[in-house]
Amino acid sequence: MRLQPAEPRGLMMKFAFYMTKRRFGKVITPLRVVTARIPKSMRLQYEMAKLMEHGFSLDKELQFLLHAHISQVNQCHFCVDISEAFALSEGGSPTLEKLRRLPQYSEDPSFTPAERAAIAYVEEVSRTKTASDATFDELRRHFSDVQIAEITLLNALENSYNLVNRPLGIESDGLCALVTPKRG
Repeated sequence: MRLQPAEPRGLMMKFAFYMTKRRFGKVITPLRVVTARIPKSMRLQYEMAKLMEHGFSLDKELQFLLHAHISQVNQCHFCVDISEAFALSEGGSPTLEKLRRLPQYSEDPSFTPAERAAIAYVEEVSRTKTASDATFDELRRHFSDVQIAEITLLNALENSYNLVNRPLGIESDGLCALVTPKRG
């Protein structure tokens, strides 16, 4: 890690540390490294997280797949870890197992054509910052305009998290080991 964690200053930051420890079993590293140094970013981080957790109409499992795959493409180990932890706690072990098969999404029969189209779209956009007409046309076959906008925004937000964590060397927090899997 390129910057060492900082101690919280102020009541709101101490409260944020407490709430993340309560939710995840520990204070997550990006909060300790970045937000503790830039407390004014806490509101933005909160609003982004809230939107990503509750603001999209997309199927939750698809959202888990997209978050994880974007982070895999960008090699953001913290974001892969937290994506897997959310999938385990909210979707259970079957969702986590599907996430772990993401590198084979184009051949794996457990991925639907719609999932493949969305995953291919976020992968291409994450790598090239645009999408070919063929990739976009395949996405359009499966999703409404609102859903396409949601997928695109989710991709941009996840990429922004990746672009904060990766350059600072923020690695996995081992969150999967700390969460209780959802029982089906």
